[in-house]
Amino acid sequence: MTRESTLVLIAMSGSAVLLLGAWGFQYLGGLAPCKMCIWQRYPHGAAILIGALALTLPRANLLPLLGALAALTTAGIGVFHAGVEQRWWEGPSSCSAGDIGGLSAQELMDQIMSAPLVRCDEIPWQMFGLSMAGWNAVLSGVLGLLWIAAWRSGRQNSSSSASQ
Repeated sequence: MTRESTLVLIAMSGSAVLLLGAWGFQYLGGLAPCKMCIWQRYPHGAAILIGALALTLPRANLLPLLGALAALTTAGIGVFHAGVEQRWWEGPSSCSAGDIGGLSAQELMDQIMSAPLVRCDEIPWQMFGLSMAGWNAVLSGVLGLLWIAAWRSGRQNSSSSASQ
């Protein structure tokens, strides 16, 4: 197995582990995901598919870059979500409490009745001061670096075989 294939396999497996972990928290741990939690899952699914393609298609040099894009996309969503949880910035109004100042009693009641069951601005679980969104951001950033290393390794292999 080439170095590129090994790195792709590790990065792809990392996305699979993070996705399985999210499902484990949901179905075994009883922690229902919010809207932004779901958004973070889609790029992991894409990274798994991209990894499978990269391992089966010879000389598909751009696939590791697409894997990096997927991993860094979910990392970015994770950073944004963690910031919403920490109240550093406001999240989507459909998923967060938002500012209730200036609302009439009826508007406040309407907001309460239309609120999602799971809000994006609450931290249901954390470890070492990082929420699940924060951990997703950190670990997905590492996966993005692995994808980039795989791409660079593939480029080096291509250029060295072309010069021979």
